Amino acid sequence: MSGITTKQWRKGFSLIEVLVGTAIFLIVAIGVYGSLTSLLKLANGAQARTLAVQLADEQFEIIRNLPYSSVGLTNGIPVGVLLQTQTLTRGGVTFIVGLTVRNINLSSTTVQASDKLVEVDVTCPTCQNFQPVSLTGQISPANLQSAGNGGAVVTQVFNGNGDPVQGATVSMQSTATSTIINTDVTDNSGVLNVIGVPPGVNVYKVTVTKSGYSTDETYAIGGSGNPNPTNPNLTVLNQQVTSASFAIDKLSSIHFSSVSPLCVPAGNVHFSMVGAKQIGASLPKYSQNLQTNGSGSLDLSSMEWDTYTITSTDSSFDLAGINPFSPFTLNPNNDQSVQLVVLPHDGNSLMVTVEDGVTNLPISGAVVELSKSGYDQTYTTGQGYMSQTDWTGGSGQVSFTDETKYFGDNGLVDVSTSTGNILLKDIFGSYSAATGTLESSTFDTGTSSNFYTFSWTPLNQPPLSGASSVKFQFAANASSTDTVWSYLGPDGTPNTYYSVPGATLSNVHNGKEYARYMAYISTETATVTPKIANISFSYTSSCIPPGQVLFQGLSTGTYTLNISKSGYANYSGSITIGSGWQQKTVLMAP
Repeated sequence: MSGITTKQWRKGFSLIEVLVGTAIFLIVAIGVYGSLTSLLKLANGAQARTLAVQLADEQFEIIRNLPYSSVGLTNGIPVGVLLQTQTLTRGGVTFIVGLTVRNINLSSTTVQASDKLVEVDVTCPTCQNFQPVSLTGQISPANLQSAGNGGAVVTQVFNGNGDPVQGATVSMQSTATSTIINTDVTDNSGVLNVIGVPPGVNVYKVTVTKSGYSTDETYAIGGSGNPNPTNPNLTVLNQQVTSASFAIDKLSSIHFSSVSPLCVPAGNVHFSMVGAKQIGASLPKYSQNLQTNGSGSLDLSSMEWDTYTITSTDSSFDLAGINPFSPFTLNPNNDQSVQLVVLPHDGNSLMVTVEDGVTNLPISGAVVELSKSGYDQTYTTGQGYMSQTDWTGGSGQVSFTDETKYFGDNGLVDVSTSTGNILLKDIFGSYSAATGTLESSTFDTGTSSNFYTFSWTPLNQPPLSGASSVKFQFAANASSTDTVWSYLGPDGTPNTYYSVPGATLSNVHNGKEYARYMAYISTETATVTPKIANISFSYTSSCIPPGQVLFQGLSTGTYTLNISKSGYANYSGSITIGSGWQQKTVLMAP
């Protein structure tokens, strides 16, 4: 080898051998060390558990040697000399010792405790891989013991279906003295018996909880904010059994979204929500003023199952619909979505909800008329409306954003001579003999929709203008970027026209989001022109709540409300409109 002597080469090889050998030794040593460490941990864990078992047994021996009347907790029921929690050290290891003492064997006719159940729990917060130790046993007296100085409390805990709740924590504390505290859990039947409770009138505050569940509790009579509770603190009498029932169930969540009828998010909408459960006279358990965020969203977690009523409280928006209906039922362990459909606030308003009187399901397609002297307005439940009443802004608008503009015409219509009307164009003192056409801008319903009726006013045209002097065709597309609009008539072809106001739109348009209309206006008499004053069409979508309509801009006073729907008995009644937003629910009899 050039430049390297044999002796030097041999020295280099020896060094490599040393390095490789050292690496192998370290790998083996680390493995052995890890195994040894694991064995030591296991040994320490086993030693700690042995000490814990010995400590638990030691505590039992101490308790067995106490007088029967002393077996109890210093601040519990039954009352005794034992501490509920202690920190003790054995063999250099610190343990936490917890005690549970319970009177057992409750007679159905007398308040009697024949034994006491004692449970010793030992934990070691600083020990690795330590499994807590629990020992349970019964302490019996020399003779049958009667709880002569107290009574008993039997607590039954059930869920929303009336089924027992096992493992619910029941905390009972005397409001007369803070030294009497008892915390225990229900058995497989959802029952907890507490025997030997000192007597007292409306002094025992009971709170029932369980992880992931709602809370139920008692309340002090005369308490602040709830002087007359429906579930007052318990009374315990000597030699008497006090029974109490509590209902808890798994918590749920509610997701609110506030949108316009076009499915555009409406942010910062204020409303109130009140539950049906009462904890006192006219005092609901849940009552909150709420608000969606800037994106029109609000999430509520840890909500108790209940029936909730929503009321509009916003000064900028009116609730036009609530889906599902208000009041709505929130079931246990459920994720509920609630959609609030809103419109800009416009004076006093009335939201009418129409339900089937048997099923309580929403009725869509019901005709709702609200009227009084000087006012008469009719809407159809479950249907939204889009309309145009002015075209003086002229042509050239693709999307319907300016309500005075449209897309285009053939030059034979007049939209400026009579404001708010479409006329035939006057050419040198006579109206055009050719048909004038006007094509609307693109209406966006907000989401895929079904289309129902097409209407316009006036309902009748001058007889001299001829039959079908005003007619329309309708087009719908799935995308706003589509450049081709196929205008169709009532049979779904381009060969027919809508010539009677209120006609049903062809179902070929259903499932589309964007729509346009084409107006055709003509005359048979050169001195007479038809006119169009208002054009509208109705539709349904996911943002049009079923069975609901909203009347706005109402003056105060008494109105007549008439509702009709094929297959149901007509409804007629009066309603008084006050200030602000209000709602009315009508049940229709089939």
